[in-house]
Amino acid sequence: MSTTPAPERETPTTMTAVRTTGEGGPASLCVGPEPVPVPGAGEVLVRVAAAGLNRADLMQAAGTYPPPPGESEVLGLEVSGIVVAHGPGTDPEAAGADPRAVFALGDRVCALLAGGGYAEYAAVPLGQLMRVPDEVDLVEAAAFPEVACTVWSNLGDRACVCPGDRVLVHGGTGGIGSFAVQYLAAVGARVIATVGSTEKAERARILGAEATIDHTRAVTADGEPDFASVVRQLTDGAGVDAVLDVVGGPYLAQNVAALAPEGRIVTIAVQGGAKADSFNMMRLVAKRGWLTGSTLRSRPREEKARIVAQTAKAVLPLVADGRIDLAVSARFALADAAAAHERFDSAERTGKVLLVTDPARADSGPRAGGAR
Repeated sequence: MSTTPAPERETPTTMTAVRTTGEGGPASLCVGPEPVPVPGAGEVLVRVAAAGLNRADLMQAAGTYPPPPGESEVLGLEVSGIVVAHGPGTDPEAAGADPRAVFALGDRVCALLAGGGYAEYAAVPLGQLMRVPDEVDLVEAAAFPEVACTVWSNLGDRACVCPGDRVLVHGGTGGIGSFAVQYLAAVGARVIATVGSTEKAERARILGAEATIDHTRAVTADGEPDFASVVRQLTDGAGVDAVLDVVGGPYLAQNVAALAPEGRIVTIAVQGGAKADSFNMMRLVAKRGWLTGSTLRSRPREEKARIVAQTAKAVLPLVADGRIDLAVSARFALADAAAAHERFDSAERTGKVLLVTDPARADSGPRAGGAR
């Protein structure tokens, strides 16, 4: 358990933060001084303990996923830390009697952001804050907001996964996948996870998957994906009730083939490509299935606030009581952001990667080849 530092009565005017030149790859990351953000109306200032890495950060570094208009160009979509200042309308007296809207100086929080997390301070809209339970380490809490809100909004809300449902999770040991497998197991769903190695298969089973499929082996003679046939074998021909997909176009036909009648496919990323060649839509229609997708970063603050509130209620208690482990696999110092991106993008990675503002909480210090 980390020790919560005392709140500051006066904040500094400058901080260390990470931007990107947009040239692509870890070498595009620049660590340097930035003005400390001033919280606006409806915002609080958080002294950041840690920031979680997400695929969107790598896309932003590559110049393909800029922040929404008006949001910080500093990278980072989720943080943990403590409240150190209030913007207009957010102090406890102005917030009124609703305890969910009251965040005092020194409160331990984690937050969902549209940008600005790779920094020592972050301004956060009040509705995107969540309290960090006493049972949860403050640094590791940075691994919660983005992944939990993504999993809940797509599996709990959009796909309406219920106890007993069979769910296929692609990338079952990644940042999203690790959390999704645990969440689904905790709510009584039956999980099949795709993985890329024997070691990752064992990891997925530890997380709660009933079965795993090695996607490097589940291919046709021509090298095309063929995991649907394995799904049918594992489910006695019934198929799965929902699919959480991060691959996109190349998996569409197989995802539909793996579906049970009335099944739901939720696509949250297109890491394999956005287009599906020669797909027969009648195969989806015949199963009365549906295909949907969603993003989180670009949603209006009001929608994010709703998702954050639902996630805090439905999912955060599962972390507090130990049914979901935040699966942090590596911690890097803020100055070593480039090395953190390299680790995140490696085939060997499982779980979440964090950037910490206190170098003493990192697994290793900055190294050659880090962010410039």
